[in-house]
Amino acid sequence: MDKNLFAGLEDLGIDNINNIGVFKKADEKVEEADTAKIVLSQIEKEKIHIYDKEVKCPVCESTFKVRMVKSASPRVQKKDGDFYIKYDIVNPYFYDVWICNNCGYSSMKVDFNKIKEYQKALISTKITSKWQGKSYPEVFDVNIAIERYKLALYNSVIMEAASSRKAMNCLKIAWMYRLNEDKDTELVFLTEAIEGFNDAFINEATPLYGMDDSTLMYLIGELYRRVGDSENANIWFSKVISGRNIDQKIKEMARTQKDFIKEVEQNNKRAQEEAEEEEENTTREKKGFFSRFFSK
Repeated sequence: MDKNLFAGLEDLGIDNINNIGVFKKADEKVEEADTAKIVLSQIEKEKIHIYDKEVKCPVCESTFKVRMVKSASPRVQKKDGDFYIKYDIVNPYFYDVWICNNCGYSSMKVDFNKIKEYQKALISTKITSKWQGKSYPEVFDVNIAIERYKLALYNSVIMEAASSRKAMNCLKIAWMYRLNEDKDTELVFLTEAIEGFNDAFINEATPLYGMDDSTLMYLIGELYRRVGDSENANIWFSKVISGRNIDQKIKEMARTQKDFIKEVEQNNKRAQEEAEEEEENTTREKKGFFSRFFSK
C-alpha cells in the first residue's frame, strides 16, 4: 500500500516525498555502503598521485593553485590511432586545464602563458566582466574534465587563438567523450578538430603540440577515418606514405590505417553482396511458392 509519511510539507518547498520510507532494508544499506566505500577508496587512491602547484595568471596576475599529477604516476593501458592514451589509476587528462578563478582565464597548461596583450584585453572584456568562480573537488572525474576543457575552448575562441589551439582542445574533448562512451558527441568534436588542424596545417608552422608536418598529416587522416570519411583519410595517409624524409614509424602507422580502411570496405562490400543474394533467394522462393497456385 502506497503511503506518504511526509504529506503536508509541500508548502515548504519540499518535493519528491511520495513513498519515502523512514527505514531502509538491511540489504539496501549494505549495497549503498559498499558503493560508497568503492568511490571513497578510488578518491583516496588518486589523492596519492596528485599535488598542488602555485601558478600566476598572465591575465589578472593573481596567484592560485592548480592540481597536478605526479610524473611517475600515470600508467598507460593502451594507445589509440589518434594519440589518445588510456591510463590506469589516475588520468592526467583530467588535470590538463588550468582555470584562474579570479578572472576566468582558462587554458590547457601547455598554452597557459601563451597569450598576447590584445588577447588579455579580450578575456578581461568578454569573460572576466561576467565571470562567476566555481570550486571543484579535490579529485576530478571525466565530467569535470569535459567542463574544464570546454571552458578552455571557449576562452580560445574569445581570445581569437590559433586554429591549432582550438583544434587540440576539441580533440581532447572528443577523447573525454570517448572515455564516457558517448560516440555521437565524440564525432562532433572530432569533426571540429579536423577543421582546425586542416587550417593549422596550411597557416601555422610546425611543430604543433610536438607534431611535425608528417605527424600532423597522419593525425588529420586518422581523424577523417574515425568520422567515416575514408576518401579524405586515404588522401592524407597517402601523403604520409609517399612523402620524403618522413619517420618510418609514422609511415607504418599510415599504412596500417590505410589497410584497415580497405579491409573494412571489403567486409562491407561482402556483407552487402551476401544480403542482396539472400534477398534474391527469398524472392525466388516466394515466386516458386505462389506459382503452384497459378500453374495450369
